[in-house]
Amino acid sequence: MNDHLPSFADALPTWWIAVLGRPLHWARLREREGGTAEVLDHEGNLHAYDSQDTARSMLLDAGYVEFDGIDEDDALERGFSLDEVAPPRAGSDAELVGLMTVNLGRRS
Repeated sequence: MNDHLPSFADALPTWWIAVLGRPLHWARLREREGGTAEVLDHEGNLHAYDSQDTARSMLLDAGYVEFDGIDEDDALERGFSLDEVAPPRAGSDAELVGLMTVNLGRRS
């Protein structure tokens, strides 16, 4: 019998975006053991929260939206196409932070 329960390492992150002018900033929300949560922001700060709900509320208050929750029209309103951006990927958090701010360039 395999009673494998998901661990912190198994938790898939959710990605959040904020567009402030031309830069797009990413934030990664991950559930931690015990139901707590952590958010890695585009500046490399790791914020700990008592729950995912609290972390989500803080992200929303800071102007972030969940990336998986937007459609092409939402993206275009924010100045980009879903075909142009994807959550960053890297081998470590230190490398990831360098990819978490994207200059959207000039739009006509």
